[in-house]
Amino acid sequence: MTTTVATHSKQTPPAKPADGHTEGTPSTRTILLVFAGLMVAMLLASLDQTIFSTALPTIVGQLNGVEHMLWVTTAYILASTIVMPVYGKLGDLIGRKWLFIGAISIFLIGSVMGGLADSMGTLIAGRAVQGL
Repeated sequence: MTTTVATHSKQTPPAKPADGHTEGTPSTRTILLVFAGLMVAMLLASLDQTIFSTALPTIVGQLNGVEHMLWVTTAYILASTIVMPVYGKLGDLIGRKWLFIGAISIFLIGSVMGGLADSMGTLIAGRAVQGL
C-alpha cells in the first residue's frame, strides 16, 4: 500500500527586522526627527513674523516709507501664497528634503536682504524673497 502525503505550498511571511518595523515604513526615530525639523521651521517663521511686526513701525520710520508700510507685509504673504502649490508639485517631483532645505535657505537670504535694507524697496524685496 502506497500512501501519498499531500504537500501544501504555504508561504511563510517575511521575517520582521529586529527594530520592529517593516521595510518601507519609517522608524519612530525618523518620524520624530522630521517632526522636530518641521517644528523648528515653524518656530523660525513665527519668530520672524512676531519680531518683525513689533519692529516694523520703527524700521519704516527710519526708512521714511510710511506710505509703503503695508507692502512689507503684503509682499511676504503674496509670495508665500503663490509658491505654496509650486512647492507641493516640486516636492512630488524632486523630493521634499532638499526642497525644504532650499526653501529655508531662500528664507535666510531674504532675512539678510531685509536686515541690510537701506530703502523701502529693498525691504519689500527682502520680505518677498522671505515669502518664497
